Amino acid sequence: MFTNILIPVDGSTTALSAVSKAAGLAKTYGSTVTLLYVIDPYPFTGVGADFAYGQSQYLTAATAEANTALDTARKALGEAGVDKINTMVGEGHAVHDGIMRAAKEVGSDLIVMGSHGRRGLEKLVLGSVTQRVLGVSEIPVLVVRE
Repeated sequence: MFTNILIPVDGSTTALSAVSKAAGLAKTYGSTVTLLYVIDPYPFTGVGADFAYGQSQYLTAATAEANTALDTARKALGEAGVDKINTMVGEGHAVHDGIMRAAKEVGSDLIVMGSHGRRGLEKLVLGSVTQRVLGVSEIPVLVVRE
């Protein structure tokens, strides 16, 4: 039923819960799993030499964080018996846009992602990547709560 499952990860325990749930689906359907970490390539606003140095440091740190999160998720999938695993680092000023772009690029037919379960004012103020994906996705999205 699902041939390519996209799992956005961010290194959180909630994302690992989504990895675990997706592993069961992937084993059942023989799906390929694509793990995705989205980096905002331009988080700074400013100009000058200090900006360039800060941007370089940020990208180095963000890439290291992405690789750690992807390696952890890949290991969890492997331990669960999933053998068709791809990883990718995407870019997007808005994380949900990066997720949707990746889903289209790899031909995903399901997105499995964690929800941090924000409620009330925090949800209104901070927003939610998961909610935004749900609002724009044209493919099924399975939201996993920790």
